[in-house]
Amino acid sequence: MRVLGNIAKWLFIFSLPALLISAAVNFEFNSLWLYRNGFEKYNVSGATGLDKAELEQVASGLIGYFNSGDEYISLTVVKDGEPSELFNQREVVHLKDVKALVQMNHRLLVGTAVYVGAYAGISLLWRGKQYRRRLAWSVFIGSSITLGIIVALGAGSMLLDFDELFTRFHFVAFTNDLWMLDPATDYLIMLFPEGFWYDSAVLLGQITAATAGTLCVISRLYWKRAKKQPD
Repeated sequence: MRVLGNIAKWLFIFSLPALLISAAVNFEFNSLWLYRNGFEKYNVSGATGLDKAELEQVASGLIGYFNSGDEYISLTVVKDGEPSELFNQREVVHLKDVKALVQMNHRLLVGTAVYVGAYAGISLLWRGKQYRRRLAWSVFIGSSITLGIIVALGAGSMLLDFDELFTRFHFVAFTNDLWMLDPATDYLIMLFPEGFWYDSAVLLGQITAATAGTLCVISRLYWKRAKKQPD
């Protein structure tokens, strides 16, 4: 039983970073605010010729697509008074690949949330103070690992420029070259220039670090206080 308990504990510890990071990724892909902010900051309306209302429709359409059962996206916009399909075939197929990653991240989020919640619930409700102290220590370790990952990624982005990291990510994440699009003709690049993804990566790190840091402080304080109390 002790072996199984240790396995469950370490699975909880390593599930916590996966949960926090996947939750931040899920938030960003579903954040209408993030899309709007990027469109405004990088003058996407000027680059695409689409007005604010059309861009709002594009953002909502993308979020809806990532959360739908549709295999391919179909977005019609009005440009210069004429309706037209926004994305070409290459972009449509690439978005299918992106959606597969988004859904994989969602499954990771749900799976880790269920396990972390179940483990924490059992420790808090069904077991004694000793297990609560262990839970607090496990939360502290898992949150510290999360912070370590964010710091390592931040250091990596300083040693290698973001453009190189972004390119390497695409080579790892995708099995084709459909992500190699032309910013002069392909709307997907016009809508989401590299600066948008850099800002999103920074925000991802900030959200994850803030959450993990808060958990670190709370769990550490609880562990220290509980350690002084008798079982």
